[in-house]
Amino acid sequence: MSEFSALVPAAGFGARMDNELPKQYLSIDGQPMIGYALNTLCANPRIKTVFVVLAPDDSQFQQYDWSECGDKLQPLYCGGETRAESVANGLLVSELEPDDWVLVHDAARPNLTQAHLDKMISELQDDKVGGILAVPVADTLKRSDSLQRIECTEPRENLWQAQTPQMFRAGLLAQALQQAFQLGKRVTDEASAIEAMGLQPKLVEGDSNNFKVTYPQDIRLAALLLQEGK
Repeated sequence: MSEFSALVPAAGFGARMDNELPKQYLSIDGQPMIGYALNTLCANPRIKTVFVVLAPDDSQFQQYDWSECGDKLQPLYCGGETRAESVANGLLVSELEPDDWVLVHDAARPNLTQAHLDKMISELQDDKVGGILAVPVADTLKRSDSLQRIECTEPRENLWQAQTPQMFRAGLLAQALQQAFQLGKRVTDEASAIEAMGLQPKLVEGDSNNFKVTYPQDIRLAALLLQEGK
């Protein structure tokens, strides 16, 4: 029987945060940002193991108390230059079975909930491809020219904003990433690698609270939402 695991790539730095500390370790209410996602993933009874992929020279992770995660949490010091490389390396080192499901989640999405996880697993566990958490685009989209002037308005019908987790079979995802590397394709998320194989991942509707902390002002919003969720 296939098992469920999670993988959190956390080897990046987050240059847009304007901070010397890697983004995943920035504090939200006294806890490193990555801790919220890890605790949520570890608390889900369907998820057997939570792998966190760290940079080989990461010296921060072990400075925090991860006891709330119990034995589920497994740090892997095999992060790569890019997110895609970190995920690929993590899949290789984790030695998951090819048919096992893996939920890849951003370290900088602290507002992940059990409801998100339960909905994803329920909707995708029998799917032939897998899928991602996403939200329909609500804002009007503008395409700019090289001078940052509006070139045109893009219709937003059937457009979705990708989130994480992104849930695929470990073997399929590893194969998709390796093929993308060999072909020199730019992989911005796991779904894009799967799409490059000609497959169509399913969209599982989430909500805007599960946003990615990208800029310094996002920290305050994330903290407010976490407080509301308590």
